Amino acid sequence: MTRPVRSRPPAVKEWRLNLYLSEHDPDTTARIVLDTGDNVLESCAEARRSPYDPDVPEIGDELAAGRALIAMGRILLRAADGDMKAVGSNETDGPSPLWPTEE
Repeated sequence: MTRPVRSRPPAVKEWRLNLYLSEHDPDTTARIVLDTGDNVLESCAEARRSPYDPDVPEIGDELAAGRALIAMGRILLRAADGDMKAVGSNETDGPSPLWPTEE
């Protein structure tokens, strides 16, 4: 069986994401810089340890980083929505949620 000839090879892209964490007890801040080659996007988020919780810096890192990644996901979804509208797509309902509402 022969396979159809493709008109062009698959595109491979590399995006660079840097995640910076800084801790100033009880606060942890995460800053994400995403370089797509065409654009540079940035998101930030924070986590704050309750004075009644044990001091476990890894937890603050995880919370702040996770929140910054979610924020970056929302930025990317909004950018894609705007790009789809710019090229005349009629199927845009705004950015998709990152997860179903029942979760």
